[in-house]
Amino acid sequence: MSRNVGVIGLGAMGLGVARSLLRAGFKVHACDVRTQVLDAFAGEGGVACATPAELGGQCDVVVTVVVNAAQTETVLFGSETQPGAVSTMKPGGVVLACATVSPAFAIELGKRVEAAGLHMLDAPLSGGAARAASGEMTMMTSGPASAYEACEDVLEAIAGKVYRLGDEHGAGSKVKIINQLLAGVHIAAAAEAMALGLREGVDPDALYDVITHSAGNSWMFENRVPHILAGDYTPLSAVDIFVKDLGLVLDTARASKFPLPLSAAAHQMFMMASTAGHGGEDDSAVIKIFPGIDVPKGAK
Repeated sequence: MSRNVGVIGLGAMGLGVARSLLRAGFKVHACDVRTQVLDAFAGEGGVACATPAELGGQCDVVVTVVVNAAQTETVLFGSETQPGAVSTMKPGGVVLACATVSPAFAIELGKRVEAAGLHMLDAPLSGGAARAASGEMTMMTSGPASAYEACEDVLEAIAGKVYRLGDEHGAGSKVKIINQLLAGVHIAAAAEAMALGLREGVDPDALYDVITHSAGNSWMFENRVPHILAGDYTPLSAVDIFVKDLGLVLDTARASKFPLPLSAAAHQMFMMASTAGHGGEDDSAVIKIFPGIDVPKGAK
């Protein structure tokens, strides 16, 4: 297989996507603002590109694994000083837009990409760095059949499950932000539960073991609480990600005057953590908002 695929954004998820494509036999071009990450990926067999436009000119499919709508806009359509990938992609190419964005943004993005003679899938991801690395992510996708036909092999290489949620852009993003509603609320609830346990003098390791074998468990509790127990807040998904994502959840609901009391409370918790200086830390650092909590084992 010699098909050229580009990945823009080599963060925790994007690097896993790029490596999965390499394993599947694609010629993988990559672009990231961090030159050391690019150089390392080139050492694994990838092709380092200095700009999104350089990448776009060489690739049939471009996967954008960036943080938000603003970054998606910049890498695809450029800035005042630098063109984006769309300006150099050949007609009939495909954009997989994987950032978590508002459904309204995804709809408008699809229109603009199609106006440039390209296909697009609204294709947010879930599963974290580990599943990205193994090529087993969940993808919540929507878009026209022609877009799927043009990139089925790429989807197969990077995801364990691809949900096709409709022909219209925006449907994938709607499902993703609902997933993020639950993810954010579950992390906040896990932090609150552990904080109460610490305050009450419960052994934190024993508490974790009990909860993960009881009805109160959640995937987020099981996955994030070990970060708290280790006192390691190296970001895999940062506090500020949930400031953004729960903000998108609330903005979407606000447009239809739909109440989301739990989402609003969780959003305030992440906002408090960010304002206290923990925005760049792992999202489990939301536990640090609780007063008088002695987070165990050498936490920051």
